[in-house]
Amino acid sequence: MQTATDIKDMVRSKYGEIAAQSKEQNAASCCGAGECSTVDYTIFSEDYTKLKGYVADADLALGCGVPTEFAQIREGNVVVDLGSGAGNDAFVARAIAGETGKVIGVDMTPQMIDKARENADALGFNNVEFRLGDIENMPIAANRADVVISNCVLNLVPDKHRAFEEMYRILKPGGHFSVSDVVLKGELPDGLRNDAEMYAGCVSGAIQMDDYLRLLQEVGFQNITVQKQRRIELPDDILGNYLTHDEITTMRSGDTGILSITVYGEKPTEQCAPGSGCC
Repeated sequence: MQTATDIKDMVRSKYGEIAAQSKEQNAASCCGAGECSTVDYTIFSEDYTKLKGYVADADLALGCGVPTEFAQIREGNVVVDLGSGAGNDAFVARAIAGETGKVIGVDMTPQMIDKARENADALGFNNVEFRLGDIENMPIAANRADVVISNCVLNLVPDKHRAFEEMYRILKPGGHFSVSDVVLKGELPDGLRNDAEMYAGCVSGAIQMDDYLRLLQEVGFQNITVQKQRRIELPDDILGNYLTHDEITTMRSGDTGILSITVYGEKPTEQCAPGSGCC
């Protein structure tokens, strides 16, 4: 059984490889780095090319949503991007937060941090920075961010409860998050589960959607809302290796599946301190 350290080392190694590839190479491989399907398209990612602030060199086609679309970022906001990769979402967030805003990207893969910093330097951005760090123990002070965003990364974190606690800690009172992620609905067929967990690295740590939302509530977030939801359809060349034709038909017609969701939540404005009487 893999430990949390094993999982992080595996993810760090794989995304280090991905950092050296182009968007086209990543899109043509279901695992991002490797040859595990002949499907020549990206299942999880969405089109960023028409968004203000889009930087082609920062787009590695690794996301599963567009969290900035729903994040309600305002000019002057401090935005933290968790699992910032080559900087794709961070640069879009900067275009919204403006010159008076600040964007901090956090990623645990050194090659991604290097790539993001190179992109920021090439663009002359002085209000975007990228920090090497772990989402379960972020290198960011408490009550720092107005908005937290993330794109298809939190599902890869072994201890999601701890990651959500860290999101809560770094947000200012009254701040909010909007994160896109991959979750499960229902139990995947036994024959598919292991392969699906490798698919684009995006389902490796995915949990049930109800559990995901419950964990966010447990750490203290309020007004939790699923802003967008779409079903991820795995291609037949993957499913056919593990399921019969009838099993594929049943899965496609039922409620069981892999979902991309974008979730919003708020940190309460009034915090409960020991001895204050509010608890």
